[in-house]
Amino acid sequence: MKHAWKTAGAAVILGLMSQIALADSAAGVWKNIDDETHQAKALIQISEAGGGELSGKIIKLLHKPDAVCDKCEGDLKDKPVNGMTILWGLKKDGESAWSGGKILDPKSGKVYSAKMKLIDGGKKLEVRGFLGVSLLGRSQVWERQ
Repeated sequence: MKHAWKTAGAAVILGLMSQIALADSAAGVWKNIDDETHQAKALIQISEAGGGELSGKIIKLLHKPDAVCDKCEGDLKDKPVNGMTILWGLKKDGESAWSGGKILDPKSGKVYSAKMKLIDGGKKLEVRGFLGVSLLGRSQVWERQ
């Protein structure tokens, strides 16, 4: 009986520690929600490279899974959106925020400056793409999966 209580206590502590770790990291799978239609569009895997730099790749399109980036330029022109890296170069900027990166909008083919921050205890990620000053842009809230 004593062993069962110790095991249960350890499980609770590990669960709390994993929630704390999630609250500080944007790494993981996120469902992006369109800021205009409020519909889920894709699942994006955010990964952390050496030095803490974040990048994000679409791992599943929820609508039009065979879509290509017909408005993209260069190497991405007419490439499948599924599997495409759309977020890169974000570096830690405070406790649960990242900035200095870029984000690609596959619908328009345009690349914007990007910043993001964890909200709602790490359950959501506010992603902002902008031109020049961050006031000129748009934000989406992604949900952790």
